[in-house]
Amino acid sequence: MNLTLTAKVRILPNEEQQSLLLKTRKAYMDACNEVSDYISSTHILNVAMLNQALYCSLREKYGLRSQMAQSVLRTVVARYKAILENQHEWIRPEFKHAELDLVWNRDYSLKAEVFSVNTLEGRVKFPFFSQGMESYFDGSWKFGTAKLVTKHGKWFFHIPMTKDIPEVSDAGISNIVGVDLGINFLAVSYDSQGKTKFFHGRHIKQKRAQYKKTRKSLQKKRTPSARRRLKKIGQREHRWMSDVNHQVSKALTAQNPSGSLFVLEDLTGIRQATEKVALKHRYETVSWSFYDLQEKLRYKARRNHSAVILVDPKYTSQRCPKCGHIHKLNRNKKTHIFTCRKCGYQSNDDRIGAMNLYRKGIEYLWSTVAAG
Repeated sequence: MNLTLTAKVRILPNEEQQSLLLKTRKAYMDACNEVSDYISSTHILNVAMLNQALYCSLREKYGLRSQMAQSVLRTVVARYKAILENQHEWIRPEFKHAELDLVWNRDYSLKAEVFSVNTLEGRVKFPFFSQGMESYFDGSWKFGTAKLVTKHGKWFFHIPMTKDIPEVSDAGISNIVGVDLGINFLAVSYDSQGKTKFFHGRHIKQKRAQYKKTRKSLQKKRTPSARRRLKKIGQREHRWMSDVNHQVSKALTAQNPSGSLFVLEDLTGIRQATEKVALKHRYETVSWSFYDLQEKLRYKARRNHSAVILVDPKYTSQRCPKCGHIHKLNRNKKTHIFTCRKCGYQSNDDRIGAMNLYRKGIEYLWSTVAAG
């Protein structure tokens, strides 16, 4: 199984090198826009044909190195193909933000603990922050095409890293973890040792309410500055939500041993289910990126030689994990307390969901053993 993730490595160019990088990146962006114009008028997406028509002019006009000219063509073609796949029409992409794609072992390489990078004036070498990056440079990861990124005056390589990781077999599962996702608690886990872990979400809920209030206020103004502010807030909220999901998924994998099976609800169609939710609570239900959390947990579990499965969420909040009795009145949604109407077992309703998901994980392993 191939695992791919993006390593964000900070490089440390001096002032002269920064100027050269800016010049190279600007030339790359201008070349991308010229190729975009050509494709817009010809609708040619064949790289070989584009290379024959534009390669020499790109090198002469913008001073690009050989591999850079090839990268420009592939970058623009990939952008067009993505637009055609998503919107099914020819829309000319405009490259407004300077960017630079670097191909491993052609445009950049790692030698003697420094990055060697191709620019308009040849190769330059940069030291980088290696702390926390050691595992990526142990020889087991394959480097992909990197993007050169600047943020707050700092320079980074965003490098796709791929590693072949053996897929954990059902026989190698030694721990089952039911994980219930929600609003009041971002996640509640219940494992094979009977341990429960709560990831509190009340402060998260309050911050989301503040974002909602600010967004509503700006939407009423309907001015250009308000729209720009709305865009920035949306991007900030997205980054914050992604970071929270990263922390939760990281904690879940760190707290459980290798060979764990994480069992989550299949939340496909959750947006349609919100039609039954009161309008004032609908934003909280649909705005959190549960899918993003699932995907982050999935790849972190792979790195820990563990696995993630999604199961049918039916009755996970209504079934008693002790006696199996199912009734919708077992759960009090207002108090978040589950009380079995048959045996009297009582607990937090999100913990009950995690316990039932743990039980479904056991059923899944039994079914695979029986099938084998």
